[in-house]
Amino acid sequence: MADKRFTGEDFRGAVFRDCDMRGLKITDSWLVDVSISGLIGAVVVNDVDVTDFVEGELDRQHPERVLVREARTAGDYRGAWDAIERAWSATVDRARRLPEATLQEQVDEEYSFVETLRHLVFATDAWASRTVLDDPAPYHRLGLTYSGYPPESAAALGVELDAKPSFAEVLEVRADRQAVVRGIIAGLTSDELARVCTRTPAPGYPEEDRTVGHCIRVVMNEECGHLHYATRDLAVLEARA
Repeated sequence: MADKRFTGEDFRGAVFRDCDMRGLKITDSWLVDVSISGLIGAVVVNDVDVTDFVEGELDRQHPERVLVREARTAGDYRGAWDAIERAWSATVDRARRLPEATLQEQVDEEYSFVETLRHLVFATDAWASRTVLDDPAPYHRLGLTYSGYPPESAAALGVELDAKPSFAEVLEVRADRQAVVRGIIAGLTSDELARVCTRTPAPGYPEEDRTVGHCIRVVMNEECGHLHYATRDLAVLEARA
């Protein structure tokens, strides 16, 4: 599909999911009621670069993003993680006010609130327990892999993609995984941040050097990204409820 050209096509109502759109150019087209989410950089709309505006607004809504982005020392990492935990605690308290069925409901085919927490369990197992702590088999069965991860590979890890756990069940596992990250970050030093980990996050990930600092930053970026999506979708769920 690289360098593919579309002229005079009707994309009304189209959905592009998990697509590589680097270098995409749209001209002389109608973009009305358009929703875009994902990794965004160097975005120009009608000859105006809106990248900094988007990033600034996200930073305003989620100041923990700034702490993660600017974290350099062990103390910075601890401060960033504390902010992430506080933000998630407030979001979970907000979710508790909704019925169980609503928390299992997807918005625009994205993760439900429960599935979001399950995915963060997997991310912690992969990047903290397996990679940083060198645990060869850390995966909880209620974790949820990212969408592109092969289902057969997830099953080999013991992850039950089709599981239907309750909000309470997932919260219990999630609390344990947050404690794992908290323990790692509490013991961070400059030397530990620079230590190179020996395991990949999961089978199928590319073989490359990953420091402890890099792995913990991945965890925190996952936390920030999915916090944004969760709060966005909570507003929709609250309106429905």
